[in-house]
Amino acid sequence: MTHMEFSHPYFGVFVMFILSFGIFLSLVFIARFLGRKIARLNTEKLKTTLYECGPEVTKQPSSISIQFYLMALLFILFDIEIIFMFPWAINFQILGWFGFIEMILFILLLTIGFIYAWKKGALEWHNIK
Repeated sequence: MTHMEFSHPYFGVFVMFILSFGIFLSLVFIARFLGRKIARLNTEKLKTTLYECGPEVTKQPSSISIQFYLMALLFILFDIEIIFMFPWAINFQILGWFGFIEMILFILLLTIGFIYAWKKGALEWHNIK
């Protein structure tokens, strides 16, 4: 190898990156190997259960309808998409026709998504008893 190949300004950074990555991988494998060798392998039923503070967890029926989550998800989806229109409105004159056509396509995609959700019945409140 000639001296010219090592004279790149980022060669040292590349070498440090490779060394750091190699040391990281070796430490991960050593920790995994030692953890499996040192750890006791007896598994008790109490040891494998979930633990949270307080009393023992009991299964409770969900009293919240899934429609609340669906409405919240649709609200967040369309609300965030509407927020994307504010920078466009501020820079409308700078963007010109290209920005106008892009926003028309964006609104068209929003409309298609809204119509799809409407046709699937996601916006209707079903009374489940």
